[in-house]
Amino acid sequence: MVTFVELPANAGLLSTTRELRMPFSEAVKFCILGISILLLVVALGILIWQICRCFSQKHTSFPHQDTVSSDLLYSEEKPSTAENYSASPSTKVEDVGSKADRLSRCLSQEIFPSGSSHVEGDTTEHKAVKIHGSLRFSVYYDRLQACLVVTVLQVEGLVDSGQTPGLQPFVKLRLMWAGSEATELEGLKEGPAKPRVLWTVLQEWHTRVVKGSCSPSYGDQFSCILQQDKGMLDRITLRMEVRDFDKFSRHMVLGEVRVPLGQLNISYPLELQEDLQIPQKDLVGEALLSLKYLPTSQRLEVGLLKVRTAFAEPSSAAALYARISVQWNQSKLRYQKTSVVPRCPVTVFNEVLMFSLPDFPLEQSKISVSVYETQTAGSSSKCLLGQLSVGKDRSSEDEHWALMLRSVRQPVAKWHGLLV
Repeated sequence: MVTFVELPANAGLLSTTRELRMPFSEAVKFCILGISILLLVVALGILIWQICRCFSQKHTSFPHQDTVSSDLLYSEEKPSTAENYSASPSTKVEDVGSKADRLSRCLSQEIFPSGSSHVEGDTTEHKAVKIHGSLRFSVYYDRLQACLVVTVLQVEGLVDSGQTPGLQPFVKLRLMWAGSEATELEGLKEGPAKPRVLWTVLQEWHTRVVKGSCSPSYGDQFSCILQQDKGMLDRITLRMEVRDFDKFSRHMVLGEVRVPLGQLNISYPLELQEDLQIPQKDLVGEALLSLKYLPTSQRLEVGLLKVRTAFAEPSSAAALYARISVQWNQSKLRYQKTSVVPRCPVTVFNEVLMFSLPDFPLEQSKISVSVYETQTAGSSSKCLLGQLSVGKDRSSEDEHWALMLRSVRQPVAKWHGLLV
């Protein structure tokens, strides 16, 4: 019988292991334990402090955001609120406000209402507008070559309104020819001493855009050939508009200068400097418009029957078409185009376009008609001939619009003036 006897080496191994597990004294152990507990307390304190800081930032960020948004919406009513912020946030608010102001022009009406169709409330605002600046230019007519030369030299004294980061002015020129007298149209009467005249735009030019300058210099020269008739030059007016270029919406008109060429001796280069005046609209044609409202199906029928214009130089390649749109709350909702018709003194369309209006009330709508001139052959470019609008404004209602509402399901036709 074999008996196994446990060797004493195991006892020595156990004693060695016990010595390895507890190499320090009791005092060192308690010091290490105290340091670890202290580090744990510090870590917990830092964690609690970060959590409290995070919650405090969340609670303070919401009222700050609301304040900034309220400054964007009511910047004109509370101009002192933006001063409480630091430099960088206020700069950001100003940039956003300028972009919003640029985009608001797209939904707004014309900056300067026409002198022939504005109402009493608009007249008061029109008179309150003050135009700054002047335009320096030169005009010369070469009688041997029957060539008119116009040079835009400089615009001086423009005032930056502060709504945009900087002015970007340019000059748009129109050579206007006075044609026949207009018929008796609603809202176009200026008294028996001064009847309205149908104008024709002979030429259109525009200068280059100068960025960030209130007194830009141009030196741009334009020329055209005029007929050598005796009374041709006497019936031509040079209309120059100084505009602020806007990439995203309608260019704002800063002022205009009108120069009747028949009243000047331009047989030699004549340099002039004229103050900018409040822009006015010119009558360039008449349109016979038909309106009919169908309340049951919520449809509006707009018929363009005829367009009458003054012809200076008849061209067989010239043609007209119209773009009719329905607006609501100063924003365009839908539009349709008519067919292209060859231009003549009285262009006949006889087209009826139908608009469905199920989403918004008719009382707050407006009809806008834009007539364009294009070429049937060659170039496909288009040029705006004139515009008209029929509807209910803030303080007045168009007579044609009122007749349509009273004559339900019956077409009502009326002549309207095309303005540019």
